Amino acid sequence: MSNSEQQIEIRFLGKVGYSEAVDLQRGLVEHATSPYVLVLEHFDVITIGRSGDLANIVAAGETPVVPTDRGGDVTWHGPGQVVCYPIVDLGDDPGAAKAHVCTLENALATVVRAVADVKQIGEVGRLAGHPGIWVNLDSDTPRKVGAVGVRSVRNAQGIRRSMHGVSLNVDCDLDRFRAIVPCGLERPVTSLKALGVTASSREIAELVGYEVAKCLRPEATIRSVAVMVGGSGIEGAQPVSLKRLTQAGVNHATALPISQRKPEWLRSMVRLSDAVATTRSAVSSNRLVTVCEEAGCPNLSECWSDGTATFMVNGADCTRRCGFCLIGTAKPQALDADEPRRVAQAVAELGLAHAVVTCVARDDLSDGGASGVANTIAAIRATSKDTQVEVLISDCKGDGPSLDLIFSERPDVLNHNIETVARLQRAVRPSAGYARSMAVLARAEQQGLVTKSGLMVGLGETMDEVIETLSDLAAVGVKIVTVGQYLRPTSAHLPVARYYEPEEFALIGEQGRRLGLSHIESSPLTRSSYHAKRAASGVAAPTTLRVSLSLKESH
Repeated sequence: MSNSEQQIEIRFLGKVGYSEAVDLQRGLVEHATSPYVLVLEHFDVITIGRSGDLANIVAAGETPVVPTDRGGDVTWHGPGQVVCYPIVDLGDDPGAAKAHVCTLENALATVVRAVADVKQIGEVGRLAGHPGIWVNLDSDTPRKVGAVGVRSVRNAQGIRRSMHGVSLNVDCDLDRFRAIVPCGLERPVTSLKALGVTASSREIAELVGYEVAKCLRPEATIRSVAVMVGGSGIEGAQPVSLKRLTQAGVNHATALPISQRKPEWLRSMVRLSDAVATTRSAVSSNRLVTVCEEAGCPNLSECWSDGTATFMVNGADCTRRCGFCLIGTAKPQALDADEPRRVAQAVAELGLAHAVVTCVARDDLSDGGASGVANTIAAIRATSKDTQVEVLISDCKGDGPSLDLIFSERPDVLNHNIETVARLQRAVRPSAGYARSMAVLARAEQQGLVTKSGLMVGLGETMDEVIETLSDLAAVGVKIVTVGQYLRPTSAHLPVARYYEPEEFALIGEQGRRLGLSHIESSPLTRSSYHAKRAASGVAAPTTLRVSLSLKESH
């Protein structure tokens, strides 16, 4: 942000867990080179600021109560409320934080005036001595329609940046505020809907995002990215849906037929060697599963010839049904307690210098399968002390303590794939989410791990969206990225929109390096673990461990 500030990024993220949003903000505070404005909704949650009074929580019931590091007292967030978190440089002026708050209040007041009937809202602005967005200030009963709570922090480079921001009640359930004393004030709370506004949360979110961006950086070019219609996309295992592709703006009627012959650059070379046989034997004798086989990886023979394989733990059946993946979906079996030992045994037998461990998603388990991954890392460390360990993990449903089980084992590389651009998330991976994945990567980097991610192209995204995704990954501190062509496993999977040319992959790689990624592997047949050892060898781990406030939340 401190370089030119000629561009400001807006991200419309749908529904995001509160703790995940905080992790994402922290990642942007540390690494973003442009200002960011995050616009989203939260799941039902009560938050309490640093100076908050617990006595202002009247009857939380089953609503999670989360302590946070922003200013202000107690507030509620949830569906029907638009939240905006700007991450911008504040400079060293002592009055910059106060001016920032006033700018946010003014931006939201402008939105309220633009959509509401002046007869309903009267005078709009700040109530004397009480931050926030108030209506009917010219009456005896002013009502609060929006809250503000910010914090300024310095990152590892000493740059002072903003966190947290403002919320605007659009069409939320106002009864939710009965559980608290909002901001510690015995004052009435209202919403735009209660004021007669018929615009949807989505429409208001767009107005808020652009107005805040314009007010914060009037000279900047605005670049916005919206998550696919329908919110976060986190909706449980769903069958492949072409309808969701259509909703995302992809015309699947023009997709490539699965029978169409692939171009030369997409035909992988099969290598039969003693190393392939040795790897297969080690996998078989230890009764293990590899993602190389389960996912039909086109690089299997090349990697196995090099004596490397990606071991898949927590079983062979996934609880999710992503539209691109060949791994089977079924009700999983109980975890095999001996599996970590057998993986470690195979790694030792093969003499691997760099072992890669991935996992199926286990949403049936309270920790999302994190303990199985953590135990496997520990087992490899115990038997092969000089082996680098890379893990490719699921999002563990975004649960911080579960993710920390894995992070505490200090893998040499922590990989979590974003898979596709923001617009296509719900169509491609309906049980996951763009913001959640970015938050997982940000949280891992904050704990001093080398982070890695990957995405596929050819699902209907644009080149600009690919570059924007790389920009977001760099902005949360990701060091290594893999980009490869999506290949349709079967006719039951999502269709291929087009094949990218090798020159386009070269351009993606060039753009990724320009954005500050330490290593980008971009080619037609690149997959998550392709040349993993080479990528890891050139990337140093972060020099500092930034300890963050742990926020516990469930929904």
